[in-house]
Amino acid sequence: MSEAGYTSEAEVDSRAACGSTQAAGASSVRARAVEALDSVVIRFVGDSGDGMQLTGSEFSKAVAKAGHGFATHPDYPSEIRAPTGTLFGVSGYQIQYGARQVFTSGDAPDALVAMNPAALKTNLADVKHGGIIIANTGAFADTNLAKAGYTSNPLEDGSLDGYRLFRIDISALTAAALRDSGLSKKEVGRCKNYFALGLMLCLYGRPIDDEIADIYEKFAKKPEFADANVNALRAGFAYADAAEIFAATYQVREAAAKPGIYRSITGNHAAALGFVAASESSGVGLFLGSYPITPATDILHELSALKHFNVTTYQAEDEIAGICSTIGAAYGGALGLTTTSGPGMALKTEAMGLAVMLELPLVIVNVQRGGPSTGLPTKIEQSDLLQAIYGRNGECPIPVIAARSPADCFDCAIEAFRIAVKYMTPVILLTDGGIANAAEPWRIPDVASLPKVEVSYRTDPEGFQPYARDENLARAWVRPGTPGMEHRVGGLEKDFLTGNISHDPLNHQRMVDVRAAKVAGTAQDIPPTTVEGPASGDLLVIGWGSTYGTIAQAREKAEADGRSVAHVHLRHLNPLPPDLGDLLARYKTVLVPELNMGQLSKLLRERYLCDVVPLNKVQGKPFKVSEIHDRILELS
Repeated sequence: MSEAGYTSEAEVDSRAACGSTQAAGASSVRARAVEALDSVVIRFVGDSGDGMQLTGSEFSKAVAKAGHGFATHPDYPSEIRAPTGTLFGVSGYQIQYGARQVFTSGDAPDALVAMNPAALKTNLADVKHGGIIIANTGAFADTNLAKAGYTSNPLEDGSLDGYRLFRIDISALTAAALRDSGLSKKEVGRCKNYFALGLMLCLYGRPIDDEIADIYEKFAKKPEFADANVNALRAGFAYADAAEIFAATYQVREAAAKPGIYRSITGNHAAALGFVAASESSGVGLFLGSYPITPATDILHELSALKHFNVTTYQAEDEIAGICSTIGAAYGGALGLTTTSGPGMALKTEAMGLAVMLELPLVIVNVQRGGPSTGLPTKIEQSDLLQAIYGRNGECPIPVIAARSPADCFDCAIEAFRIAVKYMTPVILLTDGGIANAAEPWRIPDVASLPKVEVSYRTDPEGFQPYARDENLARAWVRPGTPGMEHRVGGLEKDFLTGNISHDPLNHQRMVDVRAAKVAGTAQDIPPTTVEGPASGDLLVIGWGSTYGTIAQAREKAEADGRSVAHVHLRHLNPLPPDLGDLLARYKTVLVPELNMGQLSKLLRERYLCDVVPLNKVQGKPFKVSEIHDRILELS
């Protein structure tokens, strides 16, 4: 049978029967070539009910356990439950893993698993020419083809001749493997993602024993579902092991990782752990007041499961209540945290101004998404930078930092609280949907090496003035009920020392100036800017947030081409690093890639009168390495 051969019904039954009984990890029944790879990009795509996110995340776990470097990109449909088989209901999960550090989920898939025609239609343009396409023929019925806009079946009309096409009736194979399971037809259909997972684990040389154990743990309360999913997984593995259509399997070379204990982690999970670490370091309880919103909700989910670490979570009735409860918690002496995404950030702005006026420490997390308004709620964008820096009424400065990767969210969460309590100010932490839901390996740090979050409350009433300041221009943090230290808080302007309401013009000028100076003073804690590449030269690429991996890989590629190019990635965005101006002046050209229309470019031009070159993209998709690499070649 050729690589693109069709699987007959007889073959379906016989192979499924074999798959349901063959032991996990059994050796192949025939000689087969094993192709060694330095890296590979795989994308799973299907209907939003096909379980592609689970399939991708489980494949990622298998890769992580093998010690590979990897990066993922989950791609959710914006519709909560789009009609089955439609183009806008396609859900995808892409992973790149390899034998060295992996910066991105990859530009183009080497292998695409398409569970229906809509998935193929929306993703085919991304697949490498000559790449593998595994198509679930069971879903390519006339009705589904019509929903996807096909006038003929692409599996049969020759339109896929430039790819290595494998036609596999995953639906029928799964049904045959589970014919004696006692599950309904609908329940059986929901197991086909595990068949696809088993197939791909076999093709890429990964065992399934750990996955079987995970399934039994995941479905411990529903053993009939556990058995069905395990049988589907084994059937997929056995099919790939025995089917003659596969001339080779693939083995990614082993990675040389820095010694330590690693785990796979998403940005939202890393942020949650970072906030708990800040709480444990400071000895102060953590309070989260939040309203669920995509893609920030998982921080609430993660922290609600960590209440044994002196964490209190409050799911508020709306965004305003979320931040106002956090302000109350901060006034009471807790580490106050609120999480949201773009539209929710807009609703919180008045209360952020109140927190600035009260000069209380709290952290506001904005997991950015496509906008404006509801926009693209499940897609990646970096379009809230100017909102974070300027988006409040009055002169209302707030420090702003941004995480660059899923694992970096842990460090940034600690940094945000360290700044907040040291300077008695709200701090905005920017992440985005790309890193919030994506996963990468994280080397679990030694707790003793983590930055300290030092908290002190004033308890001595002698000479107490509520707005008297220390060397950092921070006022004292006083918990309510402390004897002799009663004081007023509120949104009206405060007297420079007493905190009483003041409408004096000169006092207002003085308070505005000191609040601005306090935020500007946080720059003293920003370390010297790290430059990847030459310290001066023809071209500097400067970025922030989740563009880090793409820029880093594009710079390495350009350097291998003989180009002189450097890369600076900013964590601190307000204030900007003190040495940034001098650094920018050392390069002839400055390129600024952003997933917006040029917001950091505006800030750099405004601050340093630097004629930067913007590279902007707002498509709900991350940059491809090739897009930044090609622009580097044009400019250098």
